[in-house]
Amino acid sequence: MPDVSPPRNDELMQRDLRHLWHPCTQMKDHERYPVTPIRRASGVYLEDFEGRRYIDAISSWWTNILGHCNPDINAAIKDQLDQLEHVIFAGFSHEPAIALGEKLTALTPPGLTRLFFGDNGSSAIEIALKMSFHFWLNSGKPGKKRFVALQNGYHGETLGALAVGDVALFKTTYAPLLMDAIMVPSPDCYYREPGESWEAYSRRQFAHMERVLAEKHDEIAGVILEPLVQCATGMRMYHPVYLTLLREACDKYGVHLIADEIAVGFGRTGTLFACEQAGISPDFLCLSKALTGGYLPMSLVVTSETIYGAFYDSYESMRGFLHSHSYTANPLACRAACATIDLLQQGDWLTRNRATAKLFWDGVAPLQDHPHVAEVRQTGMITAIELVKNKQTRQAFAWQERRGMRIFDYALSQGALLRPIGGVVYFMTPYIISPEQVQQLVRIAIDGITLAVAD
Repeated sequence: MPDVSPPRNDELMQRDLRHLWHPCTQMKDHERYPVTPIRRASGVYLEDFEGRRYIDAISSWWTNILGHCNPDINAAIKDQLDQLEHVIFAGFSHEPAIALGEKLTALTPPGLTRLFFGDNGSSAIEIALKMSFHFWLNSGKPGKKRFVALQNGYHGETLGALAVGDVALFKTTYAPLLMDAIMVPSPDCYYREPGESWEAYSRRQFAHMERVLAEKHDEIAGVILEPLVQCATGMRMYHPVYLTLLREACDKYGVHLIADEIAVGFGRTGTLFACEQAGISPDFLCLSKALTGGYLPMSLVVTSETIYGAFYDSYESMRGFLHSHSYTANPLACRAACATIDLLQQGDWLTRNRATAKLFWDGVAPLQDHPHVAEVRQTGMITAIELVKNKQTRQAFAWQERRGMRIFDYALSQGALLRPIGGVVYFMTPYIISPEQVQQLVRIAIDGITLAVAD
């Protein structure tokens, strides 16, 4: 009989490296760090082709909130697959997209009643930027065409998204291709003075934003930011009061507020949407990642009747928003999103997450006294540990030393997928993680940190 045993990890890695080019990766690294092929997944676990299991501590790039191969989401997608896999969304519609619109607009902050679909997080940012500029154009204010963003922010890697981001690693190379955004200092509370509260620092930092809006509102279309947590730049966090002040200022100066909740939406920060903690509604709410439970690529820009109305006119007016994606409102993705929302509503996950977050905090809080830990911080289900070379001065380790990769490599050997951002170790797990799995992750992270800072 022919050999039907599954391939081994090293065999698949070699096949992979002959043809594939991975994202956010210097491919030469794989001469030292092997690719890990995954055969199956269940709950919080990924399993490779040799039976080793890894706790997915980062929700597979922050997407999976209710566990891998969730039976309810699986069933919804399988049911949809036998009915309709895809159809053009221009001039056609389908029930999963309609149901998603009804479910989501009932949950998002007040006044957000219109959904525009994209394919991924970056495309949602592009849509929001274009829609904001186009709104002002249709409103007779073509001079409002610039965007304000926060230093240390990240919004994706397509050109518009890069332009309003501030991560040199991704942006510097492509700077000649980018529009000129206005960057203002972040309310990132890592930089607060000793004894200064998060709220006091966030209020103080808002003065920079207020000044820019007061001076340049005639040329500004909108302000874009990640509410509460700047994820890709090290899980840097700030107080909700900044959002409250920003909403007031945007209303005062006639500027749109674009909330990029792609990474922090659907319960990550302790409320279903981060903006809720400030009691505000943005003009544009960008969603992706957890939207489909981590199953399928899809994004949304949720906006208001006011924005929608500025484009609603005869075809001859040429005021319509003609942006499009081939897989707009894919029915399979819409069913996954509907199932995810239903599960979030049925399971009281926000209450459960508060208990899980406390377990993470209690586990890592002792690291606050570690000689190479500058800060331990947490917002909702996001917990981060900032490593430094010098605790007193907060001098970072040289990036060339790649201390985070030491932790990544060690964690894999111990059965966990941890992917530090520079010198920041973080947990952003599926919500279904058990107390025992939390304890295991904390132990692995602490041991990995000890190893990484040993020399």
